[in-house]
Amino acid sequence: MKQLIARIYRLTVLSHPWTTLLMLALIQGFFSMHLGNFRLDASADSLLLEGDQDLKAFRQLSERYATREFLFVTFSPEQDLFSNASLQQVRRLRDQLRGLSIVESVQSLMDVPLVKQEEGSLSDVIKNWRTLEAPDAIPDRARKELLESPIFRNLIISADGQTTALQIFLKQDEAYQRLLKQRSQLYDQRVAQGLNAEQQETLKNVQAQYVEAKKSADQKVHNGIAEIRAVLDEYRPYGRLNLGGIPMVTDDMIAFIQNDLVVFGIGVFAFLILMLGVIFREVRWVILPLLSCVYAGLLMIGLLGLAGWNVTVISSNFISLMLIITMSMNVHLVVRYRQLVQEHPQWTQLELVEMTTRRMVWPCLYTALTTIIAFASLVVSGIKPVIDFGWMMTIGLCVAFLTTFILFPGLLMLMRRGQPVESSTDFQFTGVLAAVTERHGGKVLFLSLLLAVVSVYGVTRLVVENSFINYFDKKTEIYQGLKLIDEKLGGTTPLEIVLYLKEEQQAASIDADLDDLFGEIEGDKSDSWFTAYKIKRIKQVHDYLDSLPAVGKVLSLASLLRVGEDLNKGKPFDSFQLALVYKGMPAELRSSMIDPYISIEHDEARISLRIIDSLPDLRRKELLDKIQYDLEHELGIKPDEFKMTGMLVLYNNMLQSLFQSQIQTLGVVMLGITLMLLVLFRSVPLAVIGIIPNLLAAAIILGLMGLLDIPLDMMTITIAGITIGIAVDNSIHYIYRYREEFGRHTDDKQGYLDTLHYCHAHIGKAVFYTAVTIIVGFSILVMSNFIPTIYFGLLTALAMVIALFAALTLLPKLILVWRPF
Repeated sequence: MKQLIARIYRLTVLSHPWTTLLMLALIQGFFSMHLGNFRLDASADSLLLEGDQDLKAFRQLSERYATREFLFVTFSPEQDLFSNASLQQVRRLRDQLRGLSIVESVQSLMDVPLVKQEEGSLSDVIKNWRTLEAPDAIPDRARKELLESPIFRNLIISADGQTTALQIFLKQDEAYQRLLKQRSQLYDQRVAQGLNAEQQETLKNVQAQYVEAKKSADQKVHNGIAEIRAVLDEYRPYGRLNLGGIPMVTDDMIAFIQNDLVVFGIGVFAFLILMLGVIFREVRWVILPLLSCVYAGLLMIGLLGLAGWNVTVISSNFISLMLIITMSMNVHLVVRYRQLVQEHPQWTQLELVEMTTRRMVWPCLYTALTTIIAFASLVVSGIKPVIDFGWMMTIGLCVAFLTTFILFPGLLMLMRRGQPVESSTDFQFTGVLAAVTERHGGKVLFLSLLLAVVSVYGVTRLVVENSFINYFDKKTEIYQGLKLIDEKLGGTTPLEIVLYLKEEQQAASIDADLDDLFGEIEGDKSDSWFTAYKIKRIKQVHDYLDSLPAVGKVLSLASLLRVGEDLNKGKPFDSFQLALVYKGMPAELRSSMIDPYISIEHDEARISLRIIDSLPDLRRKELLDKIQYDLEHELGIKPDEFKMTGMLVLYNNMLQSLFQSQIQTLGVVMLGITLMLLVLFRSVPLAVIGIIPNLLAAAIILGLMGLLDIPLDMMTITIAGITIGIAVDNSIHYIYRYREEFGRHTDDKQGYLDTLHYCHAHIGKAVFYTAVTIIVGFSILVMSNFIPTIYFGLLTALAMVIALFAALTLLPKLILVWRPF
């Protein structure tokens, strides 16, 4: 089979390079037509798995209570917030924002209902409430009311009275919302009971329409945010302003991804040119590898555009990884070709290129497959952006391998035969490591064992707790806005508690009493809904949540009741009075103050709270577990009488899945690579020897993260698997060459040592060059604005340094001790 493949390869790629290059050009031309469809995505779609039950519950809750995403602007004026000048600035800012085409409404300090501007009965207040814009509004009295308000303190105004927030609700794209809902329903049905052929076709059509609608909606939001920022710039002379909110975070994340793609790509490309020039000092060995990298990168971008596969912040480094991996394969070919030129000056160019590819195709194939296994293992993580990254790199590695063994040899066949170069068997770095292995091998084994023990201890200290705020550089507007909201305006991460309030015996209807007051009306469920039991339960849970140190702002029906009771001289309302207030409240006030917190139709109450995400000792899982336990055991609420949902639950689910995902991905990588080594070397000892140095490198990095309290996140979870998958390439190339060269020497101890020095002087150079390429390539990721990407780059680069030293010291020492040949 191998001979047949070699014959076909010779007759096509090597014997007809122009035809081969023409075919490659046509393929590239086809995929290049789809470069314009390449898209970036930082929305919730890119972070969550469809079919997730908590996601489903969250969407249902949002629809039922008409909650939706909004932008916020925080304004800390230079003058007193309630001075005429500051209030005028808030009013003008609100009016300008309302005039933007993307904005549906703006809620500001000037718009909140004030109920303590004058004395009066509760019914008078309900009918005659006013705002700060009223001609007779008294600012000092408004300040006192708002700072004491259970509703607006830490929502519209900070507790110190120096900062106010404006909520900006954007116009919804109806087509996009309709398609999102329809798509979600079909996804849920597919998970629950499957889809028939007609429904599958419907889902396919809906998905295609959804993608286009989302592009349009995202562009509108992007343009709208740019307009909002232009308005804010006019007011910066009057105080400090920050823009925040999920739409803004999503839009800025896309800008980060774009910047990362450009910076990583240019940075890696520039380094590769420099490295190739320094190492090989010949123009052809700079141009050929770079052409392979550019070809593979553009082909992959076109493929993603054709497939409609969006790049997220997690996969934003795929271009740099493609360049690094493609380059490492090309470097191995260059080093082997130059060695053959040196050793066989009589060979023709065809013979040289053929022998280069023949000798390198199998080790490169197996290194590609092991790296593919590493990235493919990410698909079992259960985390959507990590899964997408795994599939993307799996396909990219296939493209890189095929490009290396088709384009590079094809181009090389069009060039003249290379000239012999000075032998570099005295290459200092690998020579020193060969000497260390020979003379101090026992110390290498002891140090490796010691590092392994320390790493195991460090791994036991790994945590997954991390703050979303700390994902961003402190200079970014995302960080500054979230930090201000977290510290002054009630926290950032939302959590929802839904109480199911059905009673065994509902209170008697009070329709007759209401008829006396409002005339003859048809009774409805609201007449008997506001019972003492329900109100007590809502207040009980509200007060408990408000007492937790990690909880910032809490809003529920209890917030409004506390305002009413304050107006009612501190006296609580009975069922009749509550129904009376509800019926008599103006529709505008009811829709904003009550409807977001109760569902009379479903016998539910919603309590909305926000978590102070920047607390250094915050443990999200412990907090959620405590709330769950206390609601059941301290407040006596049955598990089926409440549900927790919201972004905190979804975020915590992702964090907690990281531990399980880490175990799963490592397990898949270890099993897959071990089997691959067994197939390649047909030797259990060699498979074990090949995996140990790379497993040690991964363990040291994970242990270091545990010892330094660096938490696992969406990026760092991939380090261990990727480290093993990429670093094992060193082991494969070294063992493959060692086995190939061993037969030339005696089979005694001296033969093992001679082979060791030969391999360090030849394949050791290629391993060193490719390792440096990978190390510097990953180090370039520190230029990102996304902190997890910086950690990913630095830690992976460090892992590759450790793997390099292990491959050229620990691995050969294990060969000397085990003598597997």
